[in-house]
Amino acid sequence: MKKFTLLFISILFFSSLAEGKNYKGGEYRTKEEFLYGRFEVSYIPAFREGVISSFFTYHEITSSTGWNEIDIEFVGRHTNIIQFNTITPGQKFHIRSNYLSFDPYADFHTYAFEWTPDYVAWFIDGEEVYRQTEDFVKTLSYPQKLMMNIWNPVYTNWVGYWNKAILPANSYYDWVSYYKYSPGSGDYGTGNNFSLEWKDDFDAFDETRWEKATHTFGGNDCDFIKENIVFEDGKMILCLTNSTNLGYTDLQKPEILWAHENYNGSIDVMFSEELDSASAVIPSKYLISGVTIKEVLLSPNKKSVKLLTENYNLENSYNLIVLSVSDDASPPNTMSTKAVSINKLKKIQFPFKVNLGGSAVLDYAADQEWNETVDYGYLGGDIKKWGDVDIAGTEDDDIFRVERKGLATYKFRVPAGRYNVKFLFSENDNNAPGARVFDVIAEGVIVKDNLDLALNVGKNRAYILEKEVDVEDEILDIYLPEEVDSSFANAIIVEQVFTDVSSNNTISPKDFQLLQNYPNPFNGYTNIRYIANGQEKIKLTIYDILGGIVYRETFNVTGSGVHYFLWNAKNEKGVQLNSGVYICQLSNGIEYHSQKLVFLK
Repeated sequence: MKKFTLLFISILFFSSLAEGKNYKGGEYRTKEEFLYGRFEVSYIPAFREGVISSFFTYHEITSSTGWNEIDIEFVGRHTNIIQFNTITPGQKFHIRSNYLSFDPYADFHTYAFEWTPDYVAWFIDGEEVYRQTEDFVKTLSYPQKLMMNIWNPVYTNWVGYWNKAILPANSYYDWVSYYKYSPGSGDYGTGNNFSLEWKDDFDAFDETRWEKATHTFGGNDCDFIKENIVFEDGKMILCLTNSTNLGYTDLQKPEILWAHENYNGSIDVMFSEELDSASAVIPSKYLISGVTIKEVLLSPNKKSVKLLTENYNLENSYNLIVLSVSDDASPPNTMSTKAVSINKLKKIQFPFKVNLGGSAVLDYAADQEWNETVDYGYLGGDIKKWGDVDIAGTEDDDIFRVERKGLATYKFRVPAGRYNVKFLFSENDNNAPGARVFDVIAEGVIVKDNLDLALNVGKNRAYILEKEVDVEDEILDIYLPEEVDSSFANAIIVEQVFTDVSSNNTISPKDFQLLQNYPNPFNGYTNIRYIANGQEKIKLTIYDILGGIVYRETFNVTGSGVHYFLWNAKNEKGVQLNSGVYICQLSNGIEYHSQKLVFLK
């Protein structure tokens, strides 16, 4: 739960609220302690940079020598990561930044962990996704309370940068259950070794089982108060607020955090809070001089919109004016007219090389942190340098002598298309197989599972791993989930294979093809992508599962390469369709291609 070194444990965990911090959070904890078991929760975390939404067990201590903790945490700066962690005596962290294929902020999902004398395993929607079995697991031997909290750490390299405009922030808990560890006599969980003891549906505050915390600790920029634990509509809501508007109350008008252009001429706009679904998608509420806003698509988590445009010129600079958009509070808060500059693409040139953890050297760009103004960068991790150590298998020793350790995510803004991604590694820390193991994922594709460089390559030896991946949303996402110890990389090289014709880099196959839509399943809109060769007239037809036509569109394309069509799951009359399976057929008059689209409201 905490990513820092402690000097005074008793002060850290049970500081008086006399300081009166400017922000107020909520922590809900059991009165009872548990030794082993399966702990489950259904919740939606807060999608806010600088905010943690958690579900964990913790042994209350006065010294780090007795530290026992098992965590599920959402760091609100990440869109597709859930963090698992055990903290063992001496405050030793064993972290995994686990990749998610879905948006955790859009709907409830079930998260769980099993704690036994021999392993700790984490589950998402009933499926085991990670397990720890190392010797340190046996030191998790103290009874622990079950807890949930929302708070804003001061550690920017972990959670990002605080902006008070994002308040209030809320995490929503639907239910929690506890299963006793009962090997040989259970009926649930792994090996049927667990038995249900209780489940709380959070219809009301159960004072016999739970207590509302009133403390703070070092590194936490809020106080936990009782008022910020609210029960409403069968949910337990943990609130992070300022010191004035406490509880589940929203009096704050939404603000524009940033706007950024995309290669396809669309604009992504991020707001400070969740928006009202009706007001947010009205095109006339968004103004760009000389540009037509054709349609507005609200993201499933309701915090951002995508503006589909006509006449947008990537060579020009623009301002965006937003008029009277409301949040989803009851009653809603409506923003006054606001204007922001649209962040420009830097248009990185390929092949693009970045020196992770280092400065610009040779033809490699300097490492930098990701934000809304840059076109590449890291989220999370620290720099580690290895001096003048000799690296075998390369003449570019300097690139392999510095690494970004504990990297959670690396991102690149690129045109939609196909890319060959190269990962450069040199294991300079360990020569024992199994000492450091991690996965490599690019665009949701597992590039390498259980990469063990000490075992497969050896110490101080260069190793290059590469994979071709398709980028649909113009963000190339890279993840390095830990298996044992921390992950790292020394450099990344991105090579363009082929791309959308709008990028003016037209390297593409010759055949007419219908590519996989993205996302699929989808909620809101999906990107139907296809490859055309030269000037063609394209006919798009979408059928329901019974064969009825629900949508048709005919359009002319020019230029060879990858093209796209954004569909919002509405019929030809603009009426939203029901959830279900639809068939997309694309034809150029000679060839016909079809694929399934899965729409989930």
